[in-house]
Amino acid sequence: MSIRVEAVKETGVALVTLDRPEKHNAIDLQMADELAAVWRGFRFDDTVRAVVVTGAGTKAFCTGIDRSVDVPQPSSPYTIDDPLIAIGPKANDLWKPVIAAVEGMACGGAFYLLGESEFVVASREATFFDPHTTYGMVSAYETIYLAQRMPFGEVARMALMGTAERISARRAYETGLVSELTDPGEVARAAVRAAEVVASYPTEAVQGTVRAVWASREAARTQALGLAPHLIALGNVSPERQAARFAGRGSEYRLR
Repeated sequence: MSIRVEAVKETGVALVTLDRPEKHNAIDLQMADELAAVWRGFRFDDTVRAVVVTGAGTKAFCTGIDRSVDVPQPSSPYTIDDPLIAIGPKANDLWKPVIAAVEGMACGGAFYLLGESEFVVASREATFFDPHTTYGMVSAYETIYLAQRMPFGEVARMALMGTAERISARRAYETGLVSELTDPGEVARAAVRAAEVVASYPTEAVQGTVRAVWASREAARTQALGLAPHLIALGNVSPERQAARFAGRGSEYRLR
């Protein structure tokens, strides 16, 4: 298993941990399948009333898709196979509240999970960035998810600056991506504390509220996500060029 699930039935909170710290909790096909199965399973588990999702270790919450994953793509520009499309709770029709706890880096495909969480708690040492454009890839789904939470200019800057710039936890808090900052090592506990409060309330009211919050932006989000596959298919450079750019990446970046 590449994820760990710990459910505390007394509090109604489940802790889901991405458990590939040696790979910065990058998501391979096995982890993608496991995440989808966990979210679907929670729909039928009445003992789980709120969820916290986090990453193992201190270096990264998640760094998106594992670059070693080979996903053959159809030749048509009108369709694309995205292995991360169903890793989030909302993609699996789970309307129980999910809180993300971020320690270390969160980048690229990590925003599929952050974007489908109700809110984000982060360590003061956490950083956020989107490497897609650096490697010749379109940032579509990630940008759409971020646009639900951050001002337009901040989303555009993060997506366009690629690996040259990272957003500090403080800046993420100031722009609305993060709702609470904690000391390093305390983020999961802080998220669980918040989840325990939410789980203590009547679940019908909580889930209805979650659904209402998402409904407020559902139309724009659905339309944007429908456009994403075409933008990716038309705008991504070839896998070979992506790999070459990834292999030549530098380690220098500006923290903002």
